[in-house]
Amino acid sequence: MAKTTQQHSAAQTVTPALRQWIIDQAEAGFAPDVVLKSMQASGWSEDVAIEAMETTLSAHLAATQARKHLPAAVAVPEPALADSPLLLDAGDRMVQVLSVMRHPRLVVFGNLLSEQECAELVELARPRLSRSLTVATQTGGEEVHVDRTSDGMFFTRGESPLVQRIEARIARLLHWPEQNGEGLQVLNYQPGAQYKPHYDYFDPAEPGTPTILKRGGQRVATLIMYLSAPSSGGATIFPDVQLEVAPQRGNAVFFSYDRPHPRTQTLHGGAPVLAGEKWIATKWLREHEFK
Repeated sequence: MAKTTQQHSAAQTVTPALRQWIIDQAEAGFAPDVVLKSMQASGWSEDVAIEAMETTLSAHLAATQARKHLPAAVAVPEPALADSPLLLDAGDRMVQVLSVMRHPRLVVFGNLLSEQECAELVELARPRLSRSLTVATQTGGEEVHVDRTSDGMFFTRGESPLVQRIEARIARLLHWPEQNGEGLQVLNYQPGAQYKPHYDYFDPAEPGTPTILKRGGQRVATLIMYLSAPSSGGATIFPDVQLEVAPQRGNAVFFSYDRPHPRTQTLHGGAPVLAGEKWIATKWLREHEFK
């Protein structure tokens, strides 16, 4: 008899439908012993029923707890992509839509900047370059970090007619107020320079984050514009979704993150430049007016 019971148990498969039924019974308020008796009455062996209940309810509890601690979603910049357009009107320029992902929310744009605009940004930025800094999440300030080996500088918002024109174009393209953008940052990557994978939002668990958020709330989106392409290397990489975006001059990659959490799948980095040099301009967008 024992052998027959073991064979019967081995033949019973716990399906997704059964797991959902167990969750439904638990959420309806039925006690575990009641659910167990119901399963046995339906032909499930006791050992299989107990294991199915324990594993299903443990996993369901863990998922419920994770959702409770998940930051609330907020509004994010959103290009007008509902009709799958090939081109978007950015006011003074028609911008190509080259590639779109839904999760993460990611768009590769073509022809966002002209060759002349790219060259002008590089020349204006060149004499003002210094070692790039990262946000110091422990204090809310800035610091040199070994993961970031580029040189960079910031234009203040609206600093020049060129910067004003590009910022207005971005605001129209992404449907987000100009005043909610940080100053345009220009970065230069020489051979060997890189930026290891990271998130652009500010980690709520870090002690310096409340200070950072006073200037405009969380970052909710990033736009990386390519000003010059290296001969080799330098792609923008998204490890979570195994995507590489080539640094083609004049193009850009946009991605948004509706909450400061890894589930946005916006982990990204700048792969090492192998030959030549790479120039990019980055625009970070905040929830509120950036001051």
